[in-house]
Amino acid sequence: MKDKTEVIIVTGSSGMIGSALIHKLAEKYHVVGFDQDGSPFPPVEAECVCVDLTDDERMAFAFKRIRYAYGNKIASVVHLAAYYDFLGEPSELYDKVTVKGTERMLKYLQDFEVEQFIFSSSMLVYKPSSPGVLITEESPLEPKWDYPKSKVTTEKVMHDKRGEIPVVMMRIAGVYSEEGSSIPITNQVQRIYEKQISARLYPANTAHGSTFVHRDDVINAIALAVEKRNDLPKEVVLNIGDDETLTYQELQDIISEAISGKKSPIIPIPKWFAKAGAFMQNLFGKAFIKPWMIDLADDHFEMDSSKAKKLLGWKPKHGLRDTLPKMVENLKANPKKFYQVNKLEK
Repeated sequence: MKDKTEVIIVTGSSGMIGSALIHKLAEKYHVVGFDQDGSPFPPVEAECVCVDLTDDERMAFAFKRIRYAYGNKIASVVHLAAYYDFLGEPSELYDKVTVKGTERMLKYLQDFEVEQFIFSSSMLVYKPSSPGVLITEESPLEPKWDYPKSKVTTEKVMHDKRGEIPVVMMRIAGVYSEEGSSIPITNQVQRIYEKQISARLYPANTAHGSTFVHRDDVINAIALAVEKRNDLPKEVVLNIGDDETLTYQELQDIISEAISGKKSPIIPIPKWFAKAGAFMQNLFGKAFIKPWMIDLADDHFEMDSSKAKKLLGWKPKHGLRDTLPKMVENLKANPKKFYQVNKLEK
């Protein structure tokens, strides 16, 4: 049993991963949640310290609180807070929050004895592969939009500004759970459930897909990294993803059969037609699919997480194939709740 005087800071502590992580870490450690002012709040197991990653004064105050209450030693900082959206438009917040915010964190942490800094990066930093070709931590990087670009820039900041602080950069696949939790997947579920015509149309190779990972497996990977912090390299990159990567066709088939008991055939359409449809949907409403996403629909991400298995003793206990039917069960049991939890538009 760990001494609960060991302190862990979790940023983004009220988020989906942050709140679940706090529940787990609080069993062994004293957890402090760094988060924005106001609701939602971190779980009650953590002390909540309000902080603004873009503001030096607020950051300095937060770390004064840490020093006053807990002293100079921090076992681990799990940095989950970042900016993202699916609009596909440039935003200064990627630089202000994700890049400069992380740099600011590292600056103030130099005055502490920090045993570890974990940064949540993304699978999307990689150059897409092809079916059967696994992406390792040494694979080339080719981020295609502002969110993964900000992660690549921040990884470089981690390398340049960490000082003596050991860092773990986790390149995490798309996160899902039985409740949904994955914006792309829950929107696909919604389209099929509502029998939208767009659920039958696809402008890319349906034999391509992306690796996902269950929320609880991410939590477990982070907890193991904290536990084994003294055994890890001073700077390490780890892929965190499921063992199986489903294709878009497999996703469609599993979701359709769970909803209606039968498969829903996909009709191939040209990209120009899909872009025009997405443009019109967003012109007269608020649709998830944006025109810029069409160009990325063929991208295939198939991750190899064997390094994390070796260094952490980690293994994913869930799979998307088995979780999707449970996700649909939750939708059917309480559609209103499913839509609210996943912020789906009616």
